Amino acid sequence: MSPKAVQYKANSIAYFRGDSNERVYILKTGRVVLKYNDIETGQELQDLIQTGEFFGVKSALGKYPREETAVVLQDSAMVTFTVPEFEQVAMANTRIIMKMLRVFSNQLRRIHKQVRNLLSTGEQGNPESGLFNIGQYYLNTKKYSQALYAFRRYLTYYPSGNYAADANDHIQLCEKYARSGPKLSAGQPASIEQAKSAPGSAPAAPSSTASGTQGGGTMSDSAKAFHNAVRVFSQAKYDDAMAEFREIAASEGDQEYGVKAVFEIGRCLFSLEDFEGCIKHYTAMIQKFPKHPELPDALFYVGKCYEQKSDTNKAANFYKKILSMAAPDSSANRKAKKALKKIEAA
Repeated sequence: MSPKAVQYKANSIAYFRGDSNERVYILKTGRVVLKYNDIETGQELQDLIQTGEFFGVKSALGKYPREETAVVLQDSAMVTFTVPEFEQVAMANTRIIMKMLRVFSNQLRRIHKQVRNLLSTGEQGNPESGLFNIGQYYLNTKKYSQALYAFRRYLTYYPSGNYAADANDHIQLCEKYARSGPKLSAGQPASIEQAKSAPGSAPAAPSSTASGTQGGGTMSDSAKAFHNAVRVFSQAKYDDAMAEFREIAASEGDQEYGVKAVFEIGRCLFSLEDFEGCIKHYTAMIQKFPKHPELPDALFYVGKCYEQKSDTNKAANFYKKILSMAAPDSSANRKAKKALKKIEAA
């Protein structure tokens, strides 16, 4: 019995990034777009699927999570295959094999170019300076979200690198302009030191500022302390980081960063393998901040703590709670789904 076309309504999702759905799709009618993140900048990109094209092949054949989200733009019909069904069709039709090879070849060529650009941007091909210079380029061209992504990735890979202090300063500058509204114009400074010294170089943020800025548009002390504590955490200095997060949470400074610090304290406890302390901390946090933006992630850490304590029943209950409340394409949902599957398979 041959596969039949499945109908999808406009604005629906065929599959989410992170799903483990092992099916191959061929678009029969309608319009579908694949949304994924660029490996260089983290910027969301889109590939429009043409009628007659297949998609979802790599992850289905390789049996790894989807790397993209398939969004249905208008009412569509898709023929879906299991892996064995697709292999049978492909073996009987050499044109499909050739088309698949061309698609994979183009994708690999694009990825190779991105990796080459990423590694060769730095001085003498140094990937550390290359990654930092990517962030600097986007900062200079006023693409603040891309710059933020690059500088944060830099601190992840090189927490004690040659440009760590500059990357941390640039993150603060990017957040200031990305969230508060002012834009740098041509010829204006692209670093915190230049911004402070150049007369009239950056417009002041409004007095009703957002996320880490004060009335004059400068970063709040809480924001600066938070970024420094994150950097300390990334260096695996969990005791030191926790002390800094506790100080931020206890201060009467920026409330947003105080709430963020409360969540990070729990991460420090988990990293220090104080699982009982982590459970108690997140339980108190949830009671005090029932609408905390990191609530699903806090529940996930509690579940992991119970796993470490060999109480898989309680861990599974927390993972199920996350699945019932977190968006299907969220990181917390995907992690909970994977963790629950592992417990049920044991």
